[in-house]
Parts: sequence; structure tokens; C-alpha cells
Amino acid sequence: MNSRPIICSALLLSLLLAVAGCTDPANLMPLPTTPVMSATPLPITLPTLSVTPGPTEILPDIWEVNVQVASNGQAINPQIIMTFRGGKGLNFIPELDLEVIRSDGVVETGTMLQPLYVGKTVTLQGTTQNNDRAIVWAISPQGDRFKIVDQYVPFRSYN
Repeated sequence: MNSRPIICSALLLSLLLAVAGCTDPANLMPLPTTPVMSATPLPITLPTLSVTPGPTEILPDIWEVNVQVASNGQAINPQIIMTFRGGKGLNFIPELDLEVIRSDGVVETGTMLQPLYVGKTVTLQGTTQNNDRAIVWAISPQGDRFKIVDQYVPFRSYN
């Protein structure tokens, strides 16, 4: 039999491995067998919810809308009612995002979608405290968010 091509190809392969440096034991890195753990934990920053109302933005005149926020005043089932009151942006604003930050730290969210009409309401759960915070975001036709309401909602009003 002709074993000469097999021997030549084996020698050629050995020569290529030696030239490439694959036979040097100093370059071989052992795989770690235990995971490497950092001694110091990484800091985790969570967003903090502010209970204090902040500034609101003014929509352009053609997109202006009005939302009324009030509590139902019922101690057994406190609710915060957000009512759409109209405006020039009635047909232009595609969505209103509603948010209630309750005094116990729970965040309730809701959405008011088109078709918007005067008297359309969304009800979110509230508390019997006087420092529930209501925020209303108007979404413009281009997708920008404008904060149009940011206020405390008193549980009961004694006027």
C-alpha cells in the first residue's frame, strides 16, 4: 500500500501546528472551575416616587384639553375620578395617560383613548388620606408627552 501521502500530510499538519504556536504549554489557559464573584455588590438605584406635585406644561393652543380630578369622598371605597372636560384638542389628542400616586406608595395607572368626549371618565383607586397625587399626561399627535395636571387630590372637601 501507499502510506506515503498519509505520512506526509501528518508531518505537514504537525509542522503547521508547531509554527502556529499551538504546542506551547505556557500559552494554554486553564478554564476556571469556580465562578469569579466580586466582593463588593453593585449599587442598585431605584427611581424614587415624589409625592410632591411638580410643574405642569402648557399644550399648544390647538391641542389644549382640560381634565378635572376629584375624589368620590367615600371612606369604604375611595376612588379618584378623572373626567375629560373638553378643549380645542378634543379631536387631536389621541391619548391621555393617567396616574395616581397614593399616599401608601402604590401607583395606579389608566388610559383615556379616543374617542374623547366631554364627560368621559376613568376611575382609579385612592386612599382616605389627603395627599394622593394625580398626574395627567396628554400625548400629542407626534407622540410627545405633556404633563397637564399634577396635583394633590383631597379625600373630602368641606366647602
